[in-house]
Amino acid sequence: MNIHAALRYLDQHTNLEATAGRAEGLSLDRMRQLAAALGDPQHAYPVIHITGTNGKGSVARMVTELLRASGLSVGTYTSPHLEEINDRIAWDATPISDAELADAIGAIAAIEPVAGITPSYFEILTAAAFSWFAEVAVDVAVVEVGMLGRYDATNVADAAVAVLTNIGHDHTDGKGAWRAAIAQEKVGIVKPGSTFVVGETDPDLRSIFASTEAAETWLRGVHFDVEQSMLALGGRSVDLRTPSGTVEDVFVPLHGDHQAHNAAIALAAVEAFFARRLEDDLVRDAFAAVQVPGRFEIVHRDPTVVLDAAHNLDGARACRRTLAEEFTLNGSLILVVGMLSGRDPVELLDALGAADAGFLVACTPDSPRAVPAAKLAAAADALGIVAESVRSVDEAVQRALALASPDDLVLITGSLYVVGPARTILRAEVGAQ
Repeated sequence: MNIHAALRYLDQHTNLEATAGRAEGLSLDRMRQLAAALGDPQHAYPVIHITGTNGKGSVARMVTELLRASGLSVGTYTSPHLEEINDRIAWDATPISDAELADAIGAIAAIEPVAGITPSYFEILTAAAFSWFAEVAVDVAVVEVGMLGRYDATNVADAAVAVLTNIGHDHTDGKGAWRAAIAQEKVGIVKPGSTFVVGETDPDLRSIFASTEAAETWLRGVHFDVEQSMLALGGRSVDLRTPSGTVEDVFVPLHGDHQAHNAAIALAAVEAFFARRLEDDLVRDAFAAVQVPGRFEIVHRDPTVVLDAAHNLDGARACRRTLAEEFTLNGSLILVVGMLSGRDPVELLDALGAADAGFLVACTPDSPRAVPAAKLAAAADALGIVAESVRSVDEAVQRALALASPDDLVLITGSLYVVGPARTILRAEVGAQ
């Protein structure tokens, strides 16, 4: 099976990422059957398992660099992908090749009729990642949950360290005790005897965090935290405290104070994994190497173009704070925004501070869940924002660049389905110059 046949096979299976359909009768039975047919590769190495509403991808990349700096071979599984599907599955920060991905998916296609199950798109990719990590013999796997936790396909792994970044308003109707309900689902990744590292600081949820069978539970603000976070050129300078002590003057080359908190979570997770303190210089070197594409990433100058995959209210608020705290605008702010259904366009635009923009270009992401650009532009109009709608992400990027002067800042945001294609377009343009 070549990569084209593998991707055709993959696309023939239910993709809840694309449809956001409400899954009923949630169970891990099918994923367990698939993993068992493959020889349960997820048990061939220890796992650090990461869930949460926001920050999972950033924490996964930070954890990966800390483990690599410690001399380990690391498999990393994240979702969804930003540009290429290969980006989801990496070995020592290098994405899986087309040939290796095709082989991994082909092995699953071969056993599907024998196993008597029809796995989902995400289950196939998860199984492919687990199998490949076993084949290349990683020392440890860093695995990001797709959605929720307890019934996520990744939860067939028994993690040595379970991480919860935060609890936010996404994929929920916001009714009743929704924060507690989400927390209950997310703590489902915590397995007996593991260490549970909790970045969420809501005191009302602590009884839920204490209810797991973890051997130890580390809470941000109690057992670990950010002692200091200061703006630095190209990122932030932070002091990070863990149960073993404090590491000072750590440069995190990412924009936004929220990334300092992600760094604290990542360092705590890796110290929990090793059950010891990491050397200060190793920590500094590891964080200095972190790259998180599509998370307040500057990809162009004159005008400045920033990509930020803020797709929910908390992400949009963090984006707005980062822009206000870390950038001085000599020109105008031009927004390129597209989003998926399940979010209120007016709420998201308000959270982004879109009313401060000089102009907004609304686009329709390439997804069955896309909010039509015209509907998004109408929401902008309702907030008094000058806006126009275009059909595609490509057209929106070109329109914004045509409008922008060298002093302007173009912020492209609202969804990974906008930021990913925009990044591909902009990188191609830069490479062609």
